Amino acid sequence: MEIEEHYTTRSGWLRAAVLGANDGILSTTSLAIGIAAASTTREPIVLAAVAGLVAGAMSMAAGEYVSVSSQSDIEVADLTREKSELENTPDLELQELASIYRHRGLDENLAMQVAIQLTAHDALGAHAKDELGINEITQAKPMQAALASAASFIIGGLLPLLVSIFAPIKLMVIYQYGFSILFLALSALVAAKAGGSNRGKAVLRICFWGTVAMFMTALVGYLFGVKTA
Repeated sequence: MEIEEHYTTRSGWLRAAVLGANDGILSTTSLAIGIAAASTTREPIVLAAVAGLVAGAMSMAAGEYVSVSSQSDIEVADLTREKSELENTPDLELQELASIYRHRGLDENLAMQVAIQLTAHDALGAHAKDELGINEITQAKPMQAALASAASFIIGGLLPLLVSIFAPIKLMVIYQYGFSILFLALSALVAAKAGGSNRGKAVLRICFWGTVAMFMTALVGYLFGVKTA
């Protein structure tokens, strides 16, 4: 039999990678647009893009690691408490597991038989999956999320940095916006394909909010920027 491929196995690293790539494109472009709106020279724009790229990658990595570590700590605490309950009140935990299966549609006898067999096989694993909703696929992996987020942010941020270096200075804002929308659309397409979701919806969503973010940043640059020679 051919083994089915399920997209949920990719949910952990894919979420971090998509978030990192989109944030890398959008935040670096927004910085470049904001500076370009207030400057007539290339150097401040490139400097802002480089600074945003480095700071953003480190921030994304640290933020992902801390947030996913917090999730992991909660999971570990829940598993530790569940293990203690299995040791101290095994009969009560067995009834609790059987109750879960009854609510899923099994009759009382079958629910108890399933609970007994799963408890004999792996009691903690059964409770982790069916009571706490923790399994190997969804379990938090802080380092994986941090590395995926930082690497994807750098890849995404390099694209508007290259635009900052090579685009005509007088049309910098237009070039940054146009290429950013293209990069965001490609990122959304890749993510939708990898995750098996609707591609059109993913592209429209990121392009709309990307436009809003870049417009607001450009507006700030025009309103509060000081033109430099």
